[in-house]
Amino acid sequence: MTSPTPQKLKIFSGRANRPLAERIVRELATMLRVDMSMGRLIVDDFPDGETNVRIDEDVRGRDVFIVQPTCQPVNQNLLELLVILDAFKRASPARITVVLPYYAYARQDRKDKGRVPITAKLVADLLTTAGANRVLCLDLHTAQIQGFFNIPVDHLYASREIIAYIRTLGIPPEELVVLSSDEGAIKKALKYQKGLGSKSIAVVDKRRSSATTTEQAHIIGASVEGKTVFIFDDMISTAGTIVGAAQAAKHNGAKRVFVASTHGVLCGKAVDKLRTAGIEKVIVTDTIPISEEKQKALPNLEIISVGKLLAEAVYRIHENYSLTDLFNDDR
Repeated sequence: MTSPTPQKLKIFSGRANRPLAERIVRELATMLRVDMSMGRLIVDDFPDGETNVRIDEDVRGRDVFIVQPTCQPVNQNLLELLVILDAFKRASPARITVVLPYYAYARQDRKDKGRVPITAKLVADLLTTAGANRVLCLDLHTAQIQGFFNIPVDHLYASREIIAYIRTLGIPPEELVVLSSDEGAIKKALKYQKGLGSKSIAVVDKRRSSATTTEQAHIIGASVEGKTVFIFDDMISTAGTIVGAAQAAKHNGAKRVFVASTHGVLCGKAVDKLRTAGIEKVIVTDTIPISEEKQKALPNLEIISVGKLLAEAVYRIHENYSLTDLFNDDR
């Protein structure tokens, strides 16, 4: 690889996930064999709670990348990103790319009932208006969200990193069954099945038993009896769906159950549910920072980094190289 001019490529971070941004900088420095440091950006709050931002170095004509997932607290981190973007837009960089490892409001992507917003589209409009020239995302809840933007969007997947970790566990492919937590996740499950070399796939038959509860006792497809089951999803939020799938696998005789997700949102009682569900390991990436308290409360949690993946994407965007083999999750 040829090294980019260090003065031209600048990476900055908001407060949402600075450790991931620092990991991206370290990976880039190693990859390119150059000295790199995080861009100097001051972000704090005024006494009344308003966000205060100041760029503490010259960025005129630079290629700027801003790392800021819109994770909890969602609205604070989103507004902080918008204020940061406005500051950079007024500082005359050559280009501003938002590195958005986790895209909030992604589940509000359509009108599924009357008189509701399409907030995922609103967020896209806000980012563009605030000054973003390009967006780099990871495992959007629905890939169609790319179409909400009128600027280039690079949509990456963490499947390669998750699959690489699972392979280190040394489980023979013939013992693996990939279990889709519901019908909507079958396509993603098929890709994980291919990546792991498994010959078996199944899906949980999720049926609504009342207005507020669902039953996930039945499994369609390959038998899970005596097998090691892997369940994948793009995010673990309240953990209701993925825990229900794990319990269905156990009920049908699964020997071991693993769950994996790109985004460990882990809100509400998710940690308690996952800890008591008989799951051997919960695998997530570092797109969202997980507090030490939650990590201690969930001892079977394994966090793997997407820093190297994002660093390579940043390098390719900066050098105007193709990202095709990065955002293709069949790689």
